[in-house]
Amino acid sequence: MNIALTVTNYVGIVAFAISGSMKAIRKGMDLLGVIVLGFTTALGGGIISDVMLGIYPPVNLTYLPYPLTAISAGLATFIFYRVFSNVGKPLMYADAVGLGAFSASGASLAYSISHNPLLVVLVGSITAVGGGVVRDLLANEVPVVLTREFYASAAILGSLVYFLLRFIGVNDASSALASMIITITLRFMALRLKWELPRRIINEDAVKA
Repeated sequence: MNIALTVTNYVGIVAFAISGSMKAIRKGMDLLGVIVLGFTTALGGGIISDVMLGIYPPVNLTYLPYPLTAISAGLATFIFYRVFSNVGKPLMYADAVGLGAFSASGASLAYSISHNPLLVVLVGSITAVGGGVVRDLLANEVPVVLTREFYASAAILGSLVYFLLRFIGVNDASSALASMIITITLRFMALRLKWELPRRIINEDAVKA
């Protein structure tokens, strides 16, 4: 993995762990719940992807710097919650950096095993957003990525870019870097311009009538 992906991976782990831990605190969970939700948000997507690809045990459970970083970020959030609750916007942009890094690294891993475009895009996307989905389910909520914001869509497009670049002969490092930049850029633009996918609003009273 190139240095840019390594650094942004850690940024993503910290940002994702903080977001998961903050949700746990808001839900009234205890210290264990805070750490579990932070850990799940940061590393759950990668664990799911490894299982899909037949990688046992998952790297996020065996390469100790990753889980230790996630646990430390969760513990720090529990202790300094008031500090983190006042830096929402920087955390959102750090989260976007992690989204790009995770989708690129997931797509790269999938491509190293199979050149199937669906697998590459699916694994890249799940690596990026899977932890957030599990976090919301554990918090008894409908996953945010399915209900609002241009979030998972950025990861999907970034993973697709990685596959297309590899398909035309671009090397892994350059493809991953381009994928990461595109995903981050799309997410930044979505935050600034408040992009959302179209949805159909149903009037429950009209349906019953």
